Amino acid sequence: MDINDNLDSPLVIKVGFNKLLNQYQNLIEADNDFIAANARRVLKIAEENPVLRDGFNDLTLLDKYAKEIAGILQDSFSPILTKNEIKTASVPFQDVVFNTSERFKSILKTAGDDFELEIKNMPKDQRYIIACTIILNFCYGYNLNFKRPFFYEIPDANGIMRYYKILYNADFTEIVPKENAPKITKEDYDELIDNFENIELWKEKFPPNSYEFKGFVISNIFDVTDDQSISNIKSSLIGEDKRKDESFMQGFYEIFRSLFGFKNLEVGFSIYNEEENTFERVYGVGMNSFLLNQAESLSCEDALCEWSYSRLIKENSYFSVSDVDRMYKLSKGQAPHIKVLYEQGFKSAIFAPIANDDGLMGILEIVSKEPQALNSINANKLVDVMPFIVSAVERSKNEEENLIEAIIQKECTSIHSSVHWRFEQEARNYIKTEFNTGESPTFRKITFDDVYPLFGQIDVKGSSNARNEATQKDLALQLTLAEKILDKSLEEKSLPIYEQIKFQVAEFNKNLNENFKVDSEHAITVFLRDEVKPVFHLIAKTQASVKEDIDDYFSKVDTDLDVIYYYRKHYDDTVKLINTNMSSLLDEKQVEAQQMYPHFFERFKTDGVEHNMYIGESITKQDSFSMIYLYNLRLWQLQVMCEMENEYYHNQHAYPIALDVASMVLVFNQPLSIRFRMDEKRFDVDGTYNARYEVVKKRVDKALIKGTEERITEKGKLTIVYSQKEDEEEYVRYIKFLQSKHVLDTDLEILELEDLQGVTGLKALRASILYHDENDDKNFYTYNDLMETIKL
Repeated sequence: MDINDNLDSPLVIKVGFNKLLNQYQNLIEADNDFIAANARRVLKIAEENPVLRDGFNDLTLLDKYAKEIAGILQDSFSPILTKNEIKTASVPFQDVVFNTSERFKSILKTAGDDFELEIKNMPKDQRYIIACTIILNFCYGYNLNFKRPFFYEIPDANGIMRYYKILYNADFTEIVPKENAPKITKEDYDELIDNFENIELWKEKFPPNSYEFKGFVISNIFDVTDDQSISNIKSSLIGEDKRKDESFMQGFYEIFRSLFGFKNLEVGFSIYNEEENTFERVYGVGMNSFLLNQAESLSCEDALCEWSYSRLIKENSYFSVSDVDRMYKLSKGQAPHIKVLYEQGFKSAIFAPIANDDGLMGILEIVSKEPQALNSINANKLVDVMPFIVSAVERSKNEEENLIEAIIQKECTSIHSSVHWRFEQEARNYIKTEFNTGESPTFRKITFDDVYPLFGQIDVKGSSNARNEATQKDLALQLTLAEKILDKSLEEKSLPIYEQIKFQVAEFNKNLNENFKVDSEHAITVFLRDEVKPVFHLIAKTQASVKEDIDDYFSKVDTDLDVIYYYRKHYDDTVKLINTNMSSLLDEKQVEAQQMYPHFFERFKTDGVEHNMYIGESITKQDSFSMIYLYNLRLWQLQVMCEMENEYYHNQHAYPIALDVASMVLVFNQPLSIRFRMDEKRFDVDGTYNARYEVVKKRVDKALIKGTEERITEKGKLTIVYSQKEDEEEYVRYIKFLQSKHVLDTDLEILELEDLQGVTGLKALRASILYHDENDDKNFYTYNDLMETIKL
């Protein structure tokens, strides 16, 4: 079998001992007779077996000349040290070893017959290039340092993976160019060092089999399991989202098993919550806490005894339990941490605090079902590991805090993506100023000038009346039930106080139907809670015949509000659903709108959904804004308002009660400035002139058509409020276009509005919305579509 078979390499390899034998040649004339005699012994072996000096590529000769090779290498492989040293003679960068020490043979035997020796971190696709760099060093004198630590991973008798570092001694190797080898110039070298991964270039400069390698290397091998385990722990803890990786904890177990040297071992974690003085579970795939067992969290006093509590939390020192069964008997099952280990079948354990200068962050729990396997002696192995675990937990806590902040930002005080760059820019300035001056700077005002506003809302029509009606129904139902109970009670026991309360109930019921006022709800609620409720409790105790009716009454009463909350709940749930569903649709459609051109967007839930949009060059940070993007967004907004109405009315049957909605858009044709208000954590218009826009937004949906008592917003119609003639002309074009697409009906109205406080001259366009089957095509039309239609 040829050693070079299936080997893609610039080197033709021969195993030979010429260079080693040359050194023995020099030792023949040594002053020391023993050294000279030994040299003659080695050289005699070579003379009798010239193939050992000439070199060979037939692997079978390694076995044939095994005794002779051992004789030549006797000085390098001392018989005295052979059971201690881990050493081999081998072919470099290949898994061909020979003349191994007894210690190495023993390691391989323990690994099993099916174990195949392999250099683990030698990339096969780089072996060709590594061979080329060796040629550059040997033949051309370049000092290319490509030394990397190489390892064997070999299991021991317990199946624990042990790590062995390989150090090569290449003193006895020779590399000679063959006739077909191109000579490497300085220009070649300069090109090669900048193209390490260009295998084709390396093969051009160093063709396959163009150099002859003769010799062997001595591999000095060291057990570095502890160091490698620590390194592996460090590597495992670096990286993102380890909690979601199913194999992470299993790999973590294996690393700790290698560190401690036995298989029967598991690792767990618990987090320390200082504010509540509790231990809490770490959430992640395969992550356990053996201290908590099945509990989500436990107070520290319930999880630890007084001594262990002081040891971990106050002293931040580790402790071990080498024999759980013995400690369980001694403590009579009263020590919580011993009891929980005992119940899970663990026999020994180490608890180590994960702590930094700020105090305890969590507990590392190492457990085993083997008694005395974990103890105070091997617990010291954690000294080198804990700094990496502490760093990982610190990073994890920071990431969690950042994630919490991000969720709060998203759900509570979100900064829209279109303007996030500006806040980021200001935050960097803040950090830079603080670093340079050492003082706490002020977060500068964030404004965007010359932006065009768009405002729209879909609102529950007659929401106040609808809620009042629901309130009246709830109160009337409760008063009627109360009156029936009092009637029944009075038939059996006539008491003046019952008569008086019944009279009040009847009066409230009468006024509820004839004269319901804003404060009526509060007055009736207080009466039912403070006067009716105590009396009913008394009746239930003294009149058994009425108790069932009273129980039925209280079963209908909301325990938190002390009133029947049935029709109002239907109303509130409906409004909540409208808000949720319309907001979701608007958010979904906003993704499309942002793709047209980035702009600021925010929405609010009221008795419906309102949205603000601002578009302009100052927001995009790019010199790319054109009015065409504004026209597109205005047309998009009209289409979305119509689609939201379609969505609502198509699914109205799924809502608890049937409410009507009305849609409105406010047009403001002048650019304005917006400013982020730090105190309110939201954007608002900037400047006195621009404030008119905010005034109109707040009041316009309550505006009346001039000369009438009719609200400008109407169910089934899209209302567009504006003030300038050019706005009217622009939006009439949009409306006619949407009419041609059967989005709006043909009943276009142009209306004047009654003057609002401080605002005059407003007008409105109003057109009915066409409701289509859900399966209709809902593509959005652009301003270009509009222009094409006008041309036709």
